[in-house]
Amino acid sequence: MTETVISAKGLNLTFQTNDGPVHALQDVNLEIEKGDFVSFIGPSGCGKTTFLRVMADLETPTAGSILVNGVTPEEARKSRAYGYVFQHAGLYPWRTIGGNIRLPLEIMGYDKADQDTRVERVLELVELAGFEKKFPWQLSGGMQQRASIARALAFDADILLMDEPFGALDEIVRDHLNEQLLHLWARTNKTIGFVTHSIPEAVYLSTKIVVMSPRPGRITDVIESPLPRERPLDIRDTPEFLEIAHRVRDGLRAGHAYDD
Repeated sequence: MTETVISAKGLNLTFQTNDGPVHALQDVNLEIEKGDFVSFIGPSGCGKTTFLRVMADLETPTAGSILVNGVTPEEARKSRAYGYVFQHAGLYPWRTIGGNIRLPLEIMGYDKADQDTRVERVLELVELAGFEKKFPWQLSGGMQQRASIARALAFDADILLMDEPFGALDEIVRDHLNEQLLHLWARTNKTIGFVTHSIPEAVYLSTKIVVMSPRPGRITDVIESPLPRERPLDIRDTPEFLEIAHRVRDGLRAGHAYDD
């Protein structure tokens, strides 16, 4: 029996600005099951990141409801239900890689021995073992982003929220990190919410693809992927992959049809 991890019903969010109200999300309904890898894709400004931030209790909806692990996002945040990976690695340059990963553990009050064990474990998970004493400026952009993922995994939250973490990287590095992320997901069985602008990335990574319209952000399609969980990169050349990619593209076009 599947377990619902995130449930949004009739979700709306309107920002009040000097130029008038901005309707970021409108009537969003979605359920994410335990162990899902869900990608959110849509044009810039469609509310993808806003929806992720609502899940993380970084934004408050103005109508509707959302539950994370059966409780409010605020309660989920306080119970450390999720880790959050931002678009940029956000590593402190004066701290080593190990020190950056250790930071949330220090704040949460883990003892030194537990911190050491957790840092070592997550560095192995993201294939950065041996880099604990390096500083961020000594690592490539892709390695820094892997360190950022390790930091989000350090306290072993069941949910990983990722806001376009590979968007600034070149295609070769991005492909490699996509592969590594799938391996990480298979090893940890985390529930992942992932924001992207890339159709191939969304199709390659996801068990479920959520297509969103231009603002106000609405869900125009939810695509359950028939692809196997084991996905080599060359699966992107198969008819099954291309069929899903076409459906995502059609959904994005349909969303634009709502424009005034």
